[in-house]
Amino acid sequence: MNEFHSATGPTSHNRAMGSGGAMADLLELDAEVLAPYLAELTGWLAELSDAAPARILDLGSGPGTGSLVLAHRFPRAVVTAADISPQMLHRLQAQAALRGVTDRVRTLQANLDETWPQRDGEGPYDLMWAAAFLHHAAVPHRILTQAFERLRTGGLVAVTEMDFFPRFLPEDVGIGRSGLEARLHAATDTRPPSEWTDELIDAGFAVEARRPFEIALDRTQAGPALNRYAHVCLAKLRSHAATVLDTNDLATLDTLLDETQPHSIARRDDLCVRTVRTTWIGRRP
Repeated sequence: MNEFHSATGPTSHNRAMGSGGAMADLLELDAEVLAPYLAELTGWLAELSDAAPARILDLGSGPGTGSLVLAHRFPRAVVTAADISPQMLHRLQAQAALRGVTDRVRTLQANLDETWPQRDGEGPYDLMWAAAFLHHAAVPHRILTQAFERLRTGGLVAVTEMDFFPRFLPEDVGIGRSGLEARLHAATDTRPPSEWTDELIDAGFAVEARRPFEIALDRTQAGPALNRYAHVCLAKLRSHAATVLDTNDLATLDTLLDETQPHSIARRDDLCVRTVRTTWIGRRP
């Protein structure tokens, strides 16, 4: 899982731009809170694979949250995280050291919109993972064509996209008008859902599945990081909301983001993260 869409459209996959540390924090929170979903997704990939993957490539890895999940699911695999940002890859290396998987998690700094570099003696991959990355590509077909060329026969590519930005709040938050979060998302989530079936077929893949994962996790399921995750996500939306919400809704949202207030997100026990993520599975015939 590599990137979040901004409230007004996708952010650049060049993570060297903008607030890289803040984005990495958000992505790491996302992986922590959505761990049950990631376990389900990677378990499904294991079922679809014709053999346990030995070589995995994480495309547009960011801080490598997907790489670490894959290394955990497939304990005999070597996972290569490819990203344009050296800062993100450095962060992954630090996390890999903490988890004791530095021997199985490698990094590759590369602009994936260009021809991919290849290390000496590098063979084909068994599995490629592209989580919320492909829509950032200048020419997605070029990315998928190179993925096809670097996969072994029978190998899989898993392309995942976020259908909509996560939601957290109940309809009535106890202050202001009901339905605040729905209005916030209606005003700021402007990117239409991605669709990669035809692109995968055009690149040569046999599309074996297109599966939406409907995610709904309360604090018991998501863990103690849920409140912080909700705060970070809603603060990200707030940065785009000044010109699209009325003053009453903005005041309510600011109160929710104020950790000193009794209704603040930091103090709530009624949060539930809700989103949908869709994964396409392509196999090289």
